[in-house]
Amino acid sequence: MVEKNGKGARVPEARVIPLHADDTGGRTRWRLGAGETRPRGRADREPSGRARRSDAGTSSSSSTSRTTTTPRPRPPADDAPPQTPPIAVVPDPEPPAWESALESALRFVRRRLAGDYPVDEFGYDPELAESVIAPVLQPLYQHWFRVETIGMQHVPDSGGALIVANHSGTLPLDALMTIQALHSEHPARRRLRLLGADLMFRLPIVGELARKNGATLACNPDAERLMGSGELVGVFPEGFKGIGKPFADRYKLQRFGRGGFVSAALRTGVPIIPCSIVGAEETYPKIGDVAPLARLLGAPYFPITPTFPLLGPLGLVPLPSKWYIEFGEPIVLDRYTPADAEDPMLVFNLTDQVRETIQHTLYRLLSQRRNVFLG
Repeated sequence: MVEKNGKGARVPEARVIPLHADDTGGRTRWRLGAGETRPRGRADREPSGRARRSDAGTSSSSSTSRTTTTPRPRPPADDAPPQTPPIAVVPDPEPPAWESALESALRFVRRRLAGDYPVDEFGYDPELAESVIAPVLQPLYQHWFRVETIGMQHVPDSGGALIVANHSGTLPLDALMTIQALHSEHPARRRLRLLGADLMFRLPIVGELARKNGATLACNPDAERLMGSGELVGVFPEGFKGIGKPFADRYKLQRFGRGGFVSAALRTGVPIIPCSIVGAEETYPKIGDVAPLARLLGAPYFPITPTFPLLGPLGLVPLPSKWYIEFGEPIVLDRYTPADAEDPMLVFNLTDQVRETIQHTLYRLLSQRRNVFLG
């Protein structure tokens, strides 16, 4: 196309040749060909500060490009709703540990006040034993006596069994530590149901706590019902003769009675597991006994130890001896029948076998112990 100037002469149309975009930082500059003049457009008539910029796309396969103009953003209409930024959803933080513990404790107290907790026919309260008694005994078990268990694999994961152990220590802490050992270290966290003397259940507070912790009266009907229902039952055949013996007779087993625990095991067919406890003898070393005061109180003995009654209530703190609890191989009674429980000679032989096994194990553990308090 040819234009005419004011004098009527024809002027050739200007030809625009773009430069490469990367030569000028992404912007396209223009130059004229030889003998050509640049036409005056709208951009030339506007002020330089308001001149529009054009972007030119380049291609490696073509020397020509097409210019594009970026449109200006349009202001929002007056009636358009305001745009709000998206709201980020932040998860609620977990409550602190003390708050969860307090809430759990309040729920526990509410259930206790309302009587909304299970208790079996023997008075065993699993919630109280699990939530109150066990946490109280655990520091004594783990940090004070530093109990080590041996032969835990001999205790079955399920089903009834009878654990027979030696008794010592002036106060029955060995029974509590045996309960804690099975509850905290056995893979199945088994609960030991103790058979206790009737004197223990006549005490105002101790007897009630003992029943709630799973103990019951040491009689064959209760023992057979527990073992027949698959419970793990514990018995200390020495009784008060073992727990109240002088410190000079430590680790010497007393008589095991008439073997009533063996008869109960024969009638139910459960295995008997000997248990040997070392360390309980040194917690309250009994060096004397005030017999008249014991008769006045209706107790089997009134002990005198190196710290009690000399130090008053402080003397009731047990010495931190090192403890070992070993569970021996079970004595299986599958080959016997319930009628064999009436054979006194068989009952005597099995009772003597259990006693001798515990005694030999005590001697072995004592020979391996280097120090009473360090183990």
